[in-house]
Amino acid sequence: MDINEIMDQMAALAIEWGPKVIGAILVLIIGLWVIKAMTNGLSKALDKRDYDPSLKSFLKSILNILLKAMLVISVFGMIGIEMTSFVAILGAAGLAVGLALSGTLQNFAGGVMILIFKPFTVGDWIDAQGHSGSVKAIHIINTVLKTGDNKTIIIPNGGLFNGSLTNYSTEPKRRVDWTVGIGYGDDYDKAKAVLMDLIKQDDRIINDPSEPFIALAELADSSVNLAVRCWVNAADYWAVKFDMNEKIYKTFAKEGLSIPFPQMDVHVHNS
Repeated sequence: MDINEIMDQMAALAIEWGPKVIGAILVLIIGLWVIKAMTNGLSKALDKRDYDPSLKSFLKSILNILLKAMLVISVFGMIGIEMTSFVAILGAAGLAVGLALSGTLQNFAGGVMILIFKPFTVGDWIDAQGHSGSVKAIHIINTVLKTGDNKTIIIPNGGLFNGSLTNYSTEPKRRVDWTVGIGYGDDYDKAKAVLMDLIKQDDRIINDPSEPFIALAELADSSVNLAVRCWVNAADYWAVKFDMNEKIYKTFAKEGLSIPFPQMDVHVHNS
């Protein structure tokens, strides 16, 4: 093969592949510029919203990876490289990894949904998955709670988002409920008046959204049960509840009002 044949073959290859390669390079350059612009646009849009920083970083990374993968496949296709088999292998590998990490992916998805929809935030007191505590951290896979007795509980986000959850910190006010029992021989009106006086003496009890409420709730087997309800600021909830428990117990004793409790009478008959 002489030099002329080699030059002819190189010229033929250049004519055949040159436009494809140049076009692919141009598409790659323009595509990378478009991806950068789209990523920056997403970043600015997320900065306007009160999203968690870890969620912002995750969404930008996912968009960047997906767009670059699509760009690479498009560029290879322009050059003439068959990508069908590669995409099929990549899809099968992704499916296998997804099945192996199904639990982790569920927790991952739950974390994303929690960070987007914010059913709770750091500092909230929640009750979920059989645990109660203050939210100390929200990670993409799990959420960390700190209990009242200073224990750390880590809950996977999958079950946390899909299960039922009680958030005690979303509202600024909470209602305190008591069920106070008195004996059948006690003066009902007096007991009601004593309870109302105790409520009026506590400045932490408020009249919004409704005034304190006392009513006969139940005629039980061994007691007449009064329902007592009043509203307080959320921060005062436990202090008011505990203080009123003590005041009710001591005041009832002073006023001669009994608090029934389960008991058994034993009668002995001599034969």
